[in-house]
Amino acid sequence: MTALPRPEGLRVVHLPARTPYAWKLQGPDFHILNGTETPSGDTVPTAVNAAWLLDHGPLTWLDVLHLHHIDFEDIATLERLLDACLGYGVNVVFTAHDTRPMVGNAEDFTARLQMLHSAEVTWVCLTEGSVTQLAKILGERPDAAIIPHGYVAPPETLAELERESSSQAGRYLMFGASRASRDQLSTMANWSLGITDPHSTLHILLRAFSPADFADGGRAPLLLETARHDPRIRLTMRPYPTDEEVIRAGLASDALLLPYLWGSHSGQLELAFDLNLLPVCSFTGHLPEQYEQHKGLVEEPEWFDWSQGHPNLFGEKFLAALERAAARIDSRPRHLDREFLDYRSQEHKAVLKHYTRVYGGDR
Repeated sequence: MTALPRPEGLRVVHLPARTPYAWKLQGPDFHILNGTETPSGDTVPTAVNAAWLLDHGPLTWLDVLHLHHIDFEDIATLERLLDACLGYGVNVVFTAHDTRPMVGNAEDFTARLQMLHSAEVTWVCLTEGSVTQLAKILGERPDAAIIPHGYVAPPETLAELERESSSQAGRYLMFGASRASRDQLSTMANWSLGITDPHSTLHILLRAFSPADFADGGRAPLLLETARHDPRIRLTMRPYPTDEEVIRAGLASDALLLPYLWGSHSGQLELAFDLNLLPVCSFTGHLPEQYEQHKGLVEEPEWFDWSQGHPNLFGEKFLAALERAAARIDSRPRHLDREFLDYRSQEHKAVLKHYTRVYGGDR
């Protein structure tokens, strides 16, 4: 079996490749195949899945399969893909973004992790704490490379940009898909009733709703109804917000609301650091460790702890944090931190070096 030439280094397919986290992983030793044509003339989807890859074998046209979020994959199909990669010498890398499921149940999530562990794929974790948590799930510590999340907004993209200034009160942003792990509804209601300044604004950038958001007690109708009653709240909906749209929304804001009921790591938290936004953030998962990685270089988030206590008290914890954040916004600088962006550039060079080793490009 003869592999195709590698004029640009290792050929990597990300499953999926819809986030800045995946797209920034390109360097002199490896490049991304998502969005490009295979030798057969088919274009690799950005959001490629296991079934598509199996339908486009033999897998001699890629060198590395980089797995990210596997919750939506049929486990039997994923197992067949791992077997195919083994047969064709494709190196499989799995970044454990989550240590608890974002969708589905814990049993299915654990089964997927156990399968990856048994297949001896190469593991990457974003924090030391996540490795410790995975060891509890798997029964033994995975041999994982720890590589930090890094930037979301590329420093070179921000080089000629600046935060939009405003003499009015705080401008708040919340964005992302409507998930069970993210409490958009009570966050919006508490902001609307708790922040009384008539000049404050809340921009909610939404990913397009699906029928599931309206069925079986879905919260989309209540979300829309709540927003309708406060003219300071602006809803923007996109099919899937582009990186440019998210960055533009962030540059026109002062604080980013991160109301995670649970979670592991957060790219949104890293974006807040990139744009020098004040994160109003749930103290959950490994998010505090993400902040610790940059402590002294970025402002500490305004934390609120939803991990313990009665759920009926979550509202007062969030609103207290929101009030503290409002006071901090009045006094904090509202410009991009160029020194931090320089640090991000150096951090990214180190990240690429780590991935060169993980992908096998230094062999």
